[in-house]
Amino acid sequence: MKLISIAVVTAVALAAAGIAQAQDGAALAQKSGCMTCHALDAKKMGPSFKDAAAKFKGKTDADVVAAIKASKPHASSKASDDDLKAVSKWILTL
Repeated sequence: MKLISIAVVTAVALAAAGIAQAQDGAALAQKSGCMTCHALDAKKMGPSFKDAAAKFKGKTDADVVAAIKASKPHASSKASDDDLKAVSKWILTL
């Protein structure tokens, strides 16, 4: 019985951490200026975040970070690698 309780508490904690991380990624995308060229589900100057998520389905956040860095408009981005990783993880949750 105690083992089941520990498993349930662990699962809830992991789910909460995932939700917090997704919110952090969305907030970082806003703060970093990503929303200037991208929207959640509509194409602007760049693809929507949902289109990016579909493109990178099955890939890692490192793949998304590499693609962001390789894109010429992002070359002048002042976002840190940690911020890019958080945004990339958020994108992959969409």
